Amino acid sequence: MLAHNLNNNREKPLFLIDGSGFIFRAYYALPPMTKSDGTPVNAVYGFTNMLVKLIIDMNIHNIAVIFDAKRENFRNKIYPEYKANRQETPEDLIPQFELIRKASDAFGLPPIEQEGYEADDIIATYAKIAKKQGKEVVIVSSDKDLMQLVEDGIKMFDPIKYRYLTEEDVIKKFGVPANKVVDVQALAGDSIDNIPGVPGIGVKTAAQLINEYGSLEELLARAEEIKQPKRRETLINNKEKALISKKLVELNKEVKVPFSIDELDDHNMDKDKLIEFLKEQEFKTIVNRLEFSLNKLEKKQQKKTKYELINKIEQLKTWLNEIEKVGYVAIDTETTSLTPAKAKLVGISMAISNGYACYIPLGHASSSGAMTSFDFDDNQKDSKNQIEQLPVVEVMRLLKPILEDSSILKIGHNIKYDIQIFLPFGIELAPVTDTMLMSYVLDSTEHKHSMDALAEQLLGKNTIKYSDICGKGKNQISFDEVDIKDALNYAAEDADITLQLYNILNQRIFDEKCKNIYETLERPLINVIAHMEYEGIRVNPTILKKLSHEFLLEIHELEQEIHNIANIQFNIGSPKQLGEVLFDNMGLEGGKKTKSGTWSTSVDILEKLASQGYEIAAKILKWRELSKLKSTYTDALIKAINPKTGKIHTSFSMAVTNTGRLASSDPNLQNIPIRTKNGRKIRSAFIARDGHSLLSVDYSQVELRLVAELANIKVLKQAFHDNIDIHAMTASQVFAIPLEEITPEIRRRAKAINFGIIYGISGFGLGKQLGISTSEANEYIEKYLSRFPELPEFMEAKKEEARKYGYVRTIYGRKCLIQGINDKNPARRNFAERQAVNAPLQGTAADIIKRAMINIPPALTKHKLNAKMLLQVHDELLFSVPNTELEEAIPIICKIMENSAPNISIPLKVEAGHAQNWADAH
Repeated sequence: MLAHNLNNNREKPLFLIDGSGFIFRAYYALPPMTKSDGTPVNAVYGFTNMLVKLIIDMNIHNIAVIFDAKRENFRNKIYPEYKANRQETPEDLIPQFELIRKASDAFGLPPIEQEGYEADDIIATYAKIAKKQGKEVVIVSSDKDLMQLVEDGIKMFDPIKYRYLTEEDVIKKFGVPANKVVDVQALAGDSIDNIPGVPGIGVKTAAQLINEYGSLEELLARAEEIKQPKRRETLINNKEKALISKKLVELNKEVKVPFSIDELDDHNMDKDKLIEFLKEQEFKTIVNRLEFSLNKLEKKQQKKTKYELINKIEQLKTWLNEIEKVGYVAIDTETTSLTPAKAKLVGISMAISNGYACYIPLGHASSSGAMTSFDFDDNQKDSKNQIEQLPVVEVMRLLKPILEDSSILKIGHNIKYDIQIFLPFGIELAPVTDTMLMSYVLDSTEHKHSMDALAEQLLGKNTIKYSDICGKGKNQISFDEVDIKDALNYAAEDADITLQLYNILNQRIFDEKCKNIYETLERPLINVIAHMEYEGIRVNPTILKKLSHEFLLEIHELEQEIHNIANIQFNIGSPKQLGEVLFDNMGLEGGKKTKSGTWSTSVDILEKLASQGYEIAAKILKWRELSKLKSTYTDALIKAINPKTGKIHTSFSMAVTNTGRLASSDPNLQNIPIRTKNGRKIRSAFIARDGHSLLSVDYSQVELRLVAELANIKVLKQAFHDNIDIHAMTASQVFAIPLEEITPEIRRRAKAINFGIIYGISGFGLGKQLGISTSEANEYIEKYLSRFPELPEFMEAKKEEARKYGYVRTIYGRKCLIQGINDKNPARRNFAERQAVNAPLQGTAADIIKRAMINIPPALTKHKLNAKMLLQVHDELLFSVPNTELEEAIPIICKIMENSAPNISIPLKVEAGHAQNWADAH
């Protein structure tokens, strides 16, 4: 028998598995599976695999599996219709219930159930008892009904998404803290469980009411105060339903449970019995994995966390030998700045197994130069050790062969940053993998991908935060001022946690079929973008200063004109003052008030006023545009120029957008206007190096081409193949006008429809854009969709895909999460539906340009060209190319970009231009 309990089990969290909830999730998440005798086992497989992950991979000891006893329970006595709407259990799931109980028993976990109660009630009771005994609790489930239990010391863990859920997740879902969830649920009801709730009140409204009144009882007692007549009436008329609903959703924490907490602590697993059961179910993969994992676990249990300070060259050499043996290392750099181009290296941390990491101090400040006072022994406060920091040059000489060894994997979290830190030392960090990007590929924008957030979500660990050792605000110190002992614990933990995250996420990448998108797109792109950021782009500060001065003069002139028209001096930048001047003082018509009672001065309102001939509105819009250009661009870009390089080094965030697009920040170079005169003036400040030109290569109508491809619109596909003017052709098709008779105005309207359809434009939006009525715009859209019937079919298919899975995929398999697709609120649901249609297009376009970015640098190297990729802006790539290489480089780059999507039947086209500045090159 393999004893699977440690001496300190009482200090470890108690894991309570919602067995019944997981059975159904596993059943619907996995495809049908049967044994050789025809017995269905997909839910059994999912359940078993989950237990292996929890008990073996996560090394969990105190654990219990809880099931529903039978369908009817005490809630049916309160409300006989409770769960009456539930569908019949699928036939192929019924024989799996008993097998799952046997699986639980095989793991040494007797199935826990109690007649008359649901699994949730038993879980709530155990959580209460454990909390009283001072033990932390983790509820293994994603069931929203259990979220009412989350509090300090009680977390939830989603075994499908493999992440912890905390109070923050509860608030995000219900709009209230966990202790108010039952009140919200009582008001909103639940159609699946047939909980009546109050008609017409959804979760969002319920949350607003509970936040305002504090509790359901207080709300019902003061229902007469509700201002909205319909809401007031429905609350008064459905008071009893609300109170009954609360009794149904509130979990019973007083169940007489069959086992004590102490008995749950004593978990013993018979390895032979378990493997025999798994072989009976023909789960060969799990058997192999289990045996491998158990061997690792036995070794792991013999280890303790060890963080080692490396201050001797021999120590470092020993570590490097170990890294060579294992073939991988998690690595992290500690520096003085978040911007690589400004950062000074302070230290390096590395990890090669869970709990075993080191820190190499290189640049900590001290009065003795290379020596730092450091107290290792907390019991001998008077004894100080002088810690010698290793010389950077020698460390880099020893690290270089390891960090550049193609057989040793370098694991990092946002490793793009670390790559740039090593570049000045002549080290090309490769091959690399990134836990931040793994998390992003798996879960997109569902949650934060920072290391601290993932450590809490996936490992249940609260890490040492930067602010814990460096402080906050004006008292914050730089990392080179941190005591080396604190730096050791913080930095080594970073490397250790990164390695642990890798072990979890790498398995999920494989299990959830995300390997292709990660391995062929995101991972190879890391080094490409790191080199782009490191290279930077030259900017002429003189041009920016001149533009800033011109904008300032024009802003002052506009201010004077606005004040003269209004006949009063006021702060134009204050929405409150502006609203009062326009609608109270001047009495302009067409104003709207916000919920707070102040006048709205949004762009929509001002544009409407300007269209009605109010000169002041047009001048305010111009004032706002110039003010933004000055503050966001000309002034900010001057400050962003690195004094050492004379360049701007923007950061391309790889794990932010839902569609896979890169996002530029610090500063943002992707949103500089291109179609306005002033925007082009700003772009003219971005200049080429001496003897070089800036080359801009831009995909032409890529998303329109993808619409035709993904929706298989034969007419449009043929037009692209024949290189016909797509907007003129669309105009001809929609308005039934011969091509030769299409006027520029008709073509403009067709162009607006073409691009509008991609973004789910409404009749109102199109009408506003074209200056026509909503009804006329709706007629255009209807004609368009009827002329290309494949498009509405594609749009409905994508919406249905999002409803079914919660995401849509690009051609290359990227998951784009679609939140709110089944929302009861029409506005949120409609927005999600537009996203479901647009995301595969934007996401595929992003994937295509990423493929090009990956393939271009090796092609330039192969042809011995010195061209450098500088920026990626939506569908455009910007290069610095020696003038002598332009003739050779342009066709190479264009060919790669046009052939970066070989599985797409429609030809891709790019447009290239070069000049001494960005504006002229585009």
